[in-house]
Amino acid sequence: MATLTATSNPLSKEEILRYSRHLIMPEVAMDGQLKLKQAKVLLMGAGGLGSPLALYLAAAGVGTIGVVDFDVVDFTNLQRQIIHDTDDVGRPKLESARDTLRDINPNVKVIGHETRLTSENALDIFKDYDIVADGTDNFPTRYLVNDACVLLGKPNVYGSIFRFEGQASVFYAEQGPCYRCLYPEPPPPGLVPSCAEGGVLGVLPGIVGCIQAIEVLKLILGSGQPLIGRLLLFDALGMKFRELRLRKNPDCPICGEHPTIHQLIDYEEFCGMRGEEQEFTTRVPEVSARELKQMMDQNKPFVLIDVREPHEYQICRIPGSKLIPLGDVPRRVHELNSADEIVVHCKMGARSAQAVDFLTKSGFRKIHNLKGGILAWAREVDPSVPTY
Repeated sequence: MATLTATSNPLSKEEILRYSRHLIMPEVAMDGQLKLKQAKVLLMGAGGLGSPLALYLAAAGVGTIGVVDFDVVDFTNLQRQIIHDTDDVGRPKLESARDTLRDINPNVKVIGHETRLTSENALDIFKDYDIVADGTDNFPTRYLVNDACVLLGKPNVYGSIFRFEGQASVFYAEQGPCYRCLYPEPPPPGLVPSCAEGGVLGVLPGIVGCIQAIEVLKLILGSGQPLIGRLLLFDALGMKFRELRLRKNPDCPICGEHPTIHQLIDYEEFCGMRGEEQEFTTRVPEVSARELKQMMDQNKPFVLIDVREPHEYQICRIPGSKLIPLGDVPRRVHELNSADEIVVHCKMGARSAQAVDFLTKSGFRKIHNLKGGILAWAREVDPSVPTY
């Protein structure tokens, strides 16, 4: 990252009052506050991590905040995405975030990029910013953000969360390792559940997002020791932080001594997502929620298996379903009769597809996956079923 220098652009009387607690700190002072004012930071997402990031960067006086997001506010977001409120449900997240940030600090310029980040647009979006802060929750985008930052020579302030645990680092190939140095290969598709499937403690992204915000401010100010070459791990249940030292991988394909990646690639394919979807589409037979309801109305004999976890089964269930959590399917396969017609479901269809795949390999032939899971059932058949 090019070193930011304070310009002669003075602070207004209102700004001096607003940032007075910064200005009296010798580590910030007037020069530092002017660096913040001229800085341009891009946030990947206005979600759990992006919310505290955006709020504190705006409050601190970062002059330009870009946000990449194409989603709308959902009720399930409100437990952790504190930049949005109940009245924002259904609105684009960019609109909601922009209004909130303007209320916090009207001096900040907020630029919205209402689009999905792709290999085609990433470099164009990133090039005008000094720092990128990655708060995404999927592996293809994480690798895409990393590679774009390496190619453009920009620091990537990284954070991730799951259930009660979080991690943060600064991946900056010019001074240390990049994300690929830590994770050369993505995990197999479906191995790591998303927050939508595994859950997350609502306050956790507040903690990790604030750590990311601190790292962004340190990079802008040129103060302290950034998390370059360090991975900070946080365990909320144990209330413990620990740190792992990271080393630059000389064989890294994008930041190593002999890089082989010189342009952005197809990250869905790299992470196996596209191939996995095609594989399951061709291998796993499906029924829709409406087709399942028709089977029930016609009193067609079949067995309905729910492969979610017991605590999910307590939230909602489809009448007549039998709970066999996905992890228990191999040892409880004897409870099923391969001669029966079987329909398997989970929350959204991914876990049940794995179960159907396993049972098909075990000799079951009359077996189907409920497309879209119980959420599709609630949406298309029975709106009284709670969603989560």
